[in-house]
Amino acid sequence: METRVALIGIIVEQESSAAALNALLHEYGGYIIGRMGLPYRERGVNIISVVLDAPQDKIAALSGKIGRLPGVSAKTQYSNVISREGENQ
Repeated sequence: METRVALIGIIVEQESSAAALNALLHEYGGYIIGRMGLPYRERGVNIISVVLDAPQDKIAALSGKIGRLPGVSAKTQYSNVISREGENQ
């Protein structure tokens, strides 16, 4: 199976969606390489970057589910690097 490296940029404007967002990230945790969150208190938003190495359909599914949460937006950027699962990089 082919996997891709991708970055999902997430902006959380509605704090009540944080638990659902964390549940989704936990569900896809096996694909997540790293995660960084920054609270921007002056604007009342949280910015989260999630880096994954996963099949493209899994990345798209996670991004879509995140984007459907109330008060949450997500955009995905894909690397051109494609590898077969189990290959040495």
